[in-house]
Amino acid sequence: MDTGFSRTNHKLEIESSSSRDDHHQFHSMNALEILRETVRILRYNLVAFMLIAALLICPVSAILLPNLLVDQSVVNSLTVRLILLAKSSGLPLLPFVRNSCQKFSETAVSSATCFPLFVTLSLLSRAAVVYSVDCTYSRRKVVVTKFLVIMQRLWKRLVFTYLWVCVVIVVCLTSFCVFLVAVCSSFFVLGFSPDFNAYGAIFVGLGFSVVFANVIIICNTTIVISILEDVSGPRALVRANDLIKGQTQVGLLIFLGSTIGLTFVEGLFEHRVKILSYGDGSSRIWEGPLLVVMYSFVVLIDTMMSAVFYFSCRSYSMEAVEALEASGGGTQPIMETVSQDLSLL
Repeated sequence: MDTGFSRTNHKLEIESSSSRDDHHQFHSMNALEILRETVRILRYNLVAFMLIAALLICPVSAILLPNLLVDQSVVNSLTVRLILLAKSSGLPLLPFVRNSCQKFSETAVSSATCFPLFVTLSLLSRAAVVYSVDCTYSRRKVVVTKFLVIMQRLWKRLVFTYLWVCVVIVVCLTSFCVFLVAVCSSFFVLGFSPDFNAYGAIFVGLGFSVVFANVIIICNTTIVISILEDVSGPRALVRANDLIKGQTQVGLLIFLGSTIGLTFVEGLFEHRVKILSYGDGSSRIWEGPLLVVMYSFVVLIDTMMSAVFYFSCRSYSMEAVEALEASGGGTQPIMETVSQDLSLL
């Protein structure tokens, strides 16, 4: 028994060493190359990824897209409060202001009500996708039992990291709202016209979107790091921030592509299923499930690209990582840690 696990561990170490020298897999890539690499990995382990999408991602999408858990009265109440706040700040009640308040309210309420799903099924699906990508690069088969063993050891730390990610996102959004209200209120007190306030709000929003995109990139990379490396919480956030240096533009392009895809499917669902249907409503019977599958597939591709982006960034900063490991301050991949623990049984 011990000999078998030792051989397996030795084999994984050999494969891991050879993979570091594989330029096709572990060289820094641009956004298009990461997409191609993601498709290649998807084709290589198609059954595993489709099972993850069907069992873990689709149930969350089926609840999230139609807002099944959202109380519309709460959304309407929050929307009215935001519109009143915008009006008191001097913003004109233009259609895009009303729509922005409505969308922000829906997103906030939906995120709060669906949080139990995010911290269970959604987080588990991310871990499964990252594990499958890691197995592909290590030339190992995706083994459900081994994944469950890893999750037993990682779950508390992974949830802890995810809670930190949520805190960072909430702080970022809250800071934006406070800053936007402060800027618009200042313009209003100084006597600027409501139209000038609207243009100022647009510029602040554009600047925030870039900052928020960087925050999301760091948070996505943090989740991957907490799975593949022996760090968690704030340390994982710092590690992610250091790792993506020099690759921020690639991350922004990935985030932009994923956001466009998810927004497009959400818009189709809103228009075709919630608002429009053919007379007797028969369109909802087949268009609804189809759009849920499409949304789940985009989420799957986005998660896979985040994992590939991590390996690309790691390759980009390989010299710095090797210097850190040589000095004794490096981190040990959790997959190797679990393998070494198993070899002692």
